[in-house]
Amino acid sequence: MPNEGLRLYTYWRSSAAYRVRIALNLKGLACEMVPVHLVREGGEQHVAAYRGLNPQGLVPTLQHRQRLIRQSMAIIEYLDETFNDQPLLPATARERAHVRGLAQLIACDVHPLGNLRVLQHLEREFKASAEQKEAWMRHWLVLGLEALESLLAASPSTGDFCEGERPGMADCLLVPQVYNARRFKLDLAPYPTVARIDAHCRALAAFQRAAPEAQPDAPPA
Repeated sequence: MPNEGLRLYTYWRSSAAYRVRIALNLKGLACEMVPVHLVREGGEQHVAAYRGLNPQGLVPTLQHRQRLIRQSMAIIEYLDETFNDQPLLPATARERAHVRGLAQLIACDVHPLGNLRVLQHLEREFKASAEQKEAWMRHWLVLGLEALESLLAASPSTGDFCEGERPGMADCLLVPQVYNARRFKLDLAPYPTVARIDAHCRALAAFQRAAPEAQPDAPPA
């Protein structure tokens, strides 16, 4: 796989970094992985050197030669536009709008509410317990998965994957979010379409290589 001068600043359990790793694999792009530990010693994302790369102090950040791209959705679209093989977005404007809508449902409306810094703020400022933080996470996950299930089940273009019979951008986001749902012990039975697509995706090597537990910075099992 060609590297093309790609470097990804990542963290093994970051959902946003996970989705970019999937996209890189689906497009057949090798990429140097630079771990940024989000918890150790207060979080390496806060040190000055990393803040110079990403002023938000978030992962992922993609470096392509001398160019820096931040925000996972922007990174995925950049990869898709820069490297033409194995497109992650479909051919027509209608299909692309549908896929972007599914992806943004997760990236904009579900994932940010369970982000590490949000959970840390709940604990620090409102004294939320571990149980309360998990209840918070499950609440927003349920709302998001209910909407996602409804949209996917109703769409005639839903196939083995979110759009048709090949994985794309929406699947890059769906799988990490379902991983989070399992992590927080959410019952997936009410979301059969979501669960079916997740199973198809996780059977593919591109998704398996991107999985949190497969990352070099993941703790030993």
